[in-house]
Amino acid sequence: MFIEQPAVFLRWLYPTAIWRMSRKKKVVYLTFDDGPIPEATPFVLDTLDRFGIKATFFMVGDNVRKHPDIYRMVVERGHRVGNHTFNHIGGLRPSSAAKLCRCFRHSSEEYLENADKANRLLHTNLFRPPHGWMRLLQFKLLRKHYRIIMWDLVTRDYSKRVTAEDVVNNVKRYARNGSIITFHDSLKSIDKLQTALPEALQWLKDQGYAFKVIENRE
Repeated sequence: MFIEQPAVFLRWLYPTAIWRMSRKKKVVYLTFDDGPIPEATPFVLDTLDRFGIKATFFMVGDNVRKHPDIYRMVVERGHRVGNHTFNHIGGLRPSSAAKLCRCFRHSSEEYLENADKANRLLHTNLFRPPHGWMRLLQFKLLRKHYRIIMWDLVTRDYSKRVTAEDVVNNVKRYARNGSIITFHDSLKSIDKLQTALPEALQWLKDQGYAFKVIENRE
């Protein structure tokens, strides 16, 4: 549960970030991180079309540069786009932790410059930090220009330790009114998504959930 749903201390660190939408309505918000790539994003788009669902895609700028046709496909099909930095970099200071996690190695200046570089392609005011972390200074600066979107449920579709069935079960266990649900249109997740995504969407529909995108404004 620590991974699937954000810990209290994370919500405390970034109190003005958006972790969950209104609890009053039976609505969830699907998000997809790390694309666009031809190996995964078209499948996600076709599956969403089949269910009549729109979602929000937090894109890596370099992937947009490499695959502008896939980016246009996402936009033309009516989905929202968010910034996930240009190179999927993390924002924490280099330290001994960097030996364990590469996401800790970039300075604030590099981080902000990387996000701005991505936004020259994406033109959005939605931002989600890769790995779900950023330094407080970065957060304070970024929130002046972006709606910072976190998550209420991470499906863990990227994990080698998780099966497609586990991904679906995470949705069943943790989805609730206002959930911002995170999937990934990435090489790490696509094998599981081919089974898990349609099953999860069908289950959410069967439970009576509606689906909305995250608006590109305050």
